[in-house]
Amino acid sequence: MCGLAIGASALALQARPGHAILTAPAGSRLHQDRLDGYYFFYPDTWSPVTTSGNDVFYRNPYNVNENLFVDISSPSSSRYGDVAALGSPEAAAQRTLAQFLEELMSTRLGVRREGEVVSATARTADDGKLYYDVEVRVRSYASRNQLAADPRDRAEQLLEWDRRYVTVLGVANQRLYSFRLQTANDTYDRAQESLLQIAHSFRCKDVVA
Repeated sequence: MCGLAIGASALALQARPGHAILTAPAGSRLHQDRLDGYYFFYPDTWSPVTTSGNDVFYRNPYNVNENLFVDISSPSSSRYGDVAALGSPEAAAQRTLAQFLEELMSTRLGVRREGEVVSATARTADDGKLYYDVEVRVRSYASRNQLAADPRDRAEQLLEWDRRYVTVLGVANQRLYSFRLQTANDTYDRAQESLLQIAHSFRCKDVVA
């Protein structure tokens, strides 16, 4: 879990609404996008990836399975008043899970992906905005003999990875903001507090032209 510890004071040190200066807690750095209107803190050992196709993407260079990114909906696709437009947190979580399973779909023979919603809650943050916090767990199983011609020889499947996805959904500028953090499930079990501090530091805000 190298690079995950931000410190117990991470949330307490965030700037309150109206403060112009944001100070990153010890062990973290601030990512602030003034153009699109969002910010978050991330571990200072993580590195940016500029070829991901996302609005921003960071990963742990010591563990490629640990990363985070932000995705923002197109202004022309839908216009959102607030995150409640997605329905209940549980409904939003089910859509998030379906999206993950679609993204993770594999064309490899003998591979099966299973997912479950671990939690789905609503939270009003210190900026006064409503956010949905969604946790999803996805497991991938693969056959011992993926190249076998007979499907019966691919029937026995073993766990190849088990991941936890922590997503924060918010709305600003009539657009949906999705902050997503990925880690191995066993890492999440060991570093849950630090991981949630990272996710819960995410804020989106309306940009004044």
